[in-house]
Amino acid sequence: MKMIVFDMDSTLIDAETIDELAAAAGVGDRVTEITERAMNGELDYGAALRERASLLKGLSIERARHACESLPLMPGARELVDAAKRMGYQTAMVTCGFMLSARRIGEILGIDHVIANDLATNGEKLTGKVVGNLTEADSKARVLKDLAHRCGIDTSECVTIGDGANDIYLFANAGYSIAFNAKPVLKEYADTVVDQKDMRAIIPIIEEIEK
Repeated sequence: MKMIVFDMDSTLIDAETIDELAAAAGVGDRVTEITERAMNGELDYGAALRERASLLKGLSIERARHACESLPLMPGARELVDAAKRMGYQTAMVTCGFMLSARRIGEILGIDHVIANDLATNGEKLTGKVVGNLTEADSKARVLKDLAHRCGIDTSECVTIGDGANDIYLFANAGYSIAFNAKPVLKEYADTVVDQKDMRAIIPIIEEIEK
């Protein structure tokens, strides 16, 4: 059994979850700027994630959930996931984003394994803290190795798809990597680059790998 591992934000969905949460909290411009710089590799990823999360402090859980309910799928996401399953791949989403959105997207697409961070709450509002195992630049690589081990798969049998600087270590530890509408800093680590904003463009690439 093989595995295809997706990022979520700007990959399986056509949005950045934390930016949408920030808009709901009234700090959209500040967070979007940090997100852009972090994804370009200009900032320490862990520090940037914690700073952005801190700006969400006080946002009600209700408003946070509402902001995540309308996040759009990336064009072709359903078709790609379905095609991967037909070709015998397990599917995984490994995201430094949050379960607030990842759980819903995973259910919609039928993803086998969903691994994401959580935003801490006090019962009614976000506290501004991030909880989880995906809080540093190299976190995805560690999670990939652990997930592959638990599934009885070698990381060389994993195909990874992502878009930002926090996917660099993930790409370096997978058998094949695809940069999807990615930041320039990630493209140099990819086996293939797809600049078309339609995930169906990846299907023939996976088919070619299978030959």
